[in-house]
Amino acid sequence: MLKACYSAKYYAETHTKSMEKLTAVADVLKEQHIAELVDPGVIDTEILNRLHDPKYVHAFLHGIKPLASFQGFRNWNEQLRDAVLSVQAGQLKATELAFQEGIAANIAQGFHHAVYEYGGAYCTFNGLALVAQEYPDKKIFVLDCDQHGGNGTAEFTLRLDNLFNFTIFGHKFGCATYDRSVTRLIDQKNGNFTQYLHAVDEGFETAINWGADLIIYQAGMDCHQADKFGSEWFDSDMLYQRDKYVFELAKQHNIPIMFVLAGGYQRMYNLVPLHVGTFKAANAVYF
Repeated sequence: MLKACYSAKYYAETHTKSMEKLTAVADVLKEQHIAELVDPGVIDTEILNRLHDPKYVHAFLHGIKPLASFQGFRNWNEQLRDAVLSVQAGQLKATELAFQEGIAANIAQGFHHAVYEYGGAYCTFNGLALVAQEYPDKKIFVLDCDQHGGNGTAEFTLRLDNLFNFTIFGHKFGCATYDRSVTRLIDQKNGNFTQYLHAVDEGFETAINWGADLIIYQAGMDCHQADKFGSEWFDSDMLYQRDKYVFELAKQHNIPIMFVLAGGYQRMYNLVPLHVGTFKAANAVYF
């Protein structure tokens, strides 16, 4: 069975519901026996001090504003802090499991907009760059299929030589292009699924040519046509087929893959099934 990192500490009340959805997804996975949930514990904060500006890390850990809330969550509290620290631990545990088993997940969101100096757009610490930092001898390739460009991860490619960011997005968010940060914009109105899958193919070709040891897949659901940021042509079946295609390519090319939920801003009862679909796609391919 697919293993996915999660603990009750992942839950935090936020005005966006973006942390609450983690528990909602985990509950469905458990009830429907879709994934085995693995408690990752809590990350050592000294690891975060090596990843981000220590002044920023200190401010978040102790609730010192404005930096503690710079990522966009209005009310810092200890519950939010502990949730973030648990989710970051999940990044490392899920990576360990992916290397062992070929695939694993972290029931998490909120990484790719965080830069070295501060968080942004509901991303506190960059858990994608974190994996590259903690696995310096591995080439970590991020296939980011969130609707927004992974600007924070792009910046971290300038700090970490073993990190590559490939972003496929529809809502312009200032994602920069560097030697190891590639962007592909699929228009929200005039794009189509064929273009999107072509970009996925290009992403895997890039990963293979670079010699990636691990793919971290950001399986964003904010692409969905009913999302406030979504592409009008991107329906639910396409999202499932996108996920399944990504997993098929990873398995075909024998590249370990770890995936996370990433963005999604619909009402919970519509959003949760979309995220659960990613896990169903993974099971369809691997188990």
